[in-house]
Amino acid sequence: MTAPAEQPIRVLVVEDDPVAADAHVMYVGRVPGFVTVGKAHTGAEARRLLERTAVDLLLLDLHLPDVHGLQLARSLRAAGYQVDVIAVTSARDLTVVREGVSLGVVQYVLKPFTFATLRDRLVRYAEFHAAVGEASGQDEVDRALGALRAPSPVALPKGLSGPTLERVTGTVREAAEGLTAAGVAEAVGISRITARRYLEHLVEAGRAERKPVYGQVGRPELVYRWVRRTEKGR
Repeated sequence: MTAPAEQPIRVLVVEDDPVAADAHVMYVGRVPGFVTVGKAHTGAEARRLLERTAVDLLLLDLHLPDVHGLQLARSLRAAGYQVDVIAVTSARDLTVVREGVSLGVVQYVLKPFTFATLRDRLVRYAEFHAAVGEASGQDEVDRALGALRAPSPVALPKGLSGPTLERVTGTVREAAEGLTAAGVAEAVGISRITARRYLEHLVEAGRAERKPVYGQVGRPELVYRWVRRTEKGR
């Protein structure tokens, strides 16, 4: 008799930016053992989906248009929901991180992030999820909790640095009409090839988009524009 297949971890994506939400759904779908069961753009919509859909894990943006993500997590705990949370945020406030621990936040992902970064968090959560409820002693409890802790910060793609990424991000965000790789390179003080690598990283993370612009002669240039949130303007 064949053993039943293990049930995938059911993820609800809660993200008000439609472009980012679609990217997160795509990322989750690329990780074996996980399945997206819904997508919500507000806290209220997330609650409605939780009422009718079984969910194991929230991939939760903390800055929603109708409620802060931690307030949503707190209300879910009070209502008896035991769903775990991976918080997605651009904030780097350690006070928020500490507050989230008591509300079921098991991991944080800082924007903008790559598929590799989210995959790492999901794989570690899967190890934790599999161990929950099976511990027979302190060692197993420690191993379950240790699965959530990365041995070192997840690195950016090889050759990219955090400070330069921040400068490129700021430059693109401030250019309403968009910039070419050459324009970003000049503004930031890096080579055009290096600028293109950072810009493609932002595109992969769903935070920028690229479109060809045709001139009078020659090949079209790629112009990169920041993907702006319609309700928050960022």
